[in-house]
Amino acid sequence: MVGNDADRNRKVASVKTNDLKKGARVRLRNGWYATITDNARGNVREARVEGYVTETGSVYAHDIMHVANPDGTLSAIEHTPAQINLMTQVARFFS
Repeated sequence: MVGNDADRNRKVASVKTNDLKKGARVRLRNGWYATITDNARGNVREARVEGYVTETGSVYAHDIMHVANPDGTLSAIEHTPAQINLMTQVARFFS
């Protein structure tokens, strides 16, 4: 048998977007990385996004998918019901 059962059964902790603090490294839905630049809560967060160019601006909280841990691993993000609702409303504009 290859691998370790403890690794396979390990529970991955999730983090709420409202718990992200200034300086947190996150991975967005489109695969780009960003650094949170505010301590706000809610549906919109300010972040420095490293995409085709690096720029600071607002990102929807529902577009934040993972937070980078100090050990280099990624933890999943848990979205609030309001953020999920906004995601479905925004998706209607682009479908």
